[in-house]
Amino acid sequence: MIRQAQRRRHGFTLIELLVVIAIIAILIALLLPAVQQAREAARRASCRNNLKQLGLAVHNYHDVHNCLPPAGLVSGMSATQPPTGKNYSWIVLILPQIDQGNLHRQFNFNTTVFNQTGNPQATRLAALVCPSDSGDGGPYISTHTSNRPFAKGNYAAFVTPIHTDMQRLFPGMLTANLQRFANVTDGVSNTWMLSEVRTRSHPQDQRGAWALPWTGTSQLAYDMHSLSTTNFIGNPASDVQSPNNQTSNLDMLYECPDAAGAQLARMPCNPASRGWLSAAPRSQHVGGVMAGYGDGRVGFVSDSIDKMLMGNLISINDGETVTPP
Repeated sequence: MIRQAQRRRHGFTLIELLVVIAIIAILIALLLPAVQQAREAARRASCRNNLKQLGLAVHNYHDVHNCLPPAGLVSGMSATQPPTGKNYSWIVLILPQIDQGNLHRQFNFNTTVFNQTGNPQATRLAALVCPSDSGDGGPYISTHTSNRPFAKGNYAAFVTPIHTDMQRLFPGMLTANLQRFANVTDGVSNTWMLSEVRTRSHPQDQRGAWALPWTGTSQLAYDMHSLSTTNFIGNPASDVQSPNNQTSNLDMLYECPDAAGAQLARMPCNPASRGWLSAAPRSQHVGGVMAGYGDGRVGFVSDSIDKMLMGNLISINDGETVTPP
């Protein structure tokens, strides 16, 4: 009997078990933020590398073709309708430079991007996806695309400091016109060329559709109104498309399905019939977005960047040589 009582004393009481569980829970709670921070740091590093590779691909394209890739193979551009023409984005054009030559050869450039056998434009590419983005990358399908699916990614080019439909007049680094690095008179190291976009799983939300040369798909615009008709001189009082913008200046798109859901996702938008075309760079990184500059460097831009500085960084020829953040 004595031995049995001694054996029973070696077991855990309920209170002791609860204390151990509580200690384990506290340790997990302490470790979880550190684990999450480490994961986000890895995701951010991957996103940075993707932008770096895209910037290098643009340089390689310039080496091969003696010009920068056009922002899109388009003709007419309208604030309320998708541009006419073949509608290929700059990303389609640089596929060979990001080791996607086989995919590039699947496109038939004799016809529009909406008339492709096998739907190569529906291919989801890891090189175009930021791991921090919460969108599931489901394709964009719309009457605007002849009901063809378009895969989504997370990177776009700044084509103008104003509206995407004004990129020929007030150019960013990539525009519908053919440009060379020599046209970037403010200096390629001082020019913000690429950035991030977020995606939604909604099939009619165009943002991130990488093969399309539209606002919010593969193109971004800042919407800082110019004080000049011949050269970009920004208006610092403008309500602009700063990183992760949440002001009344919403992303102006060809379609804005479920506007309330977009607002809750912190990706507010409006259909283009209500205004001109512009969209903000967006990411799930805390406090800002990744920026790819014309010299291939990648940096981080805060949501609170000075408005005038950002406009100067996007413009290629405003005469302002500014230092990137």
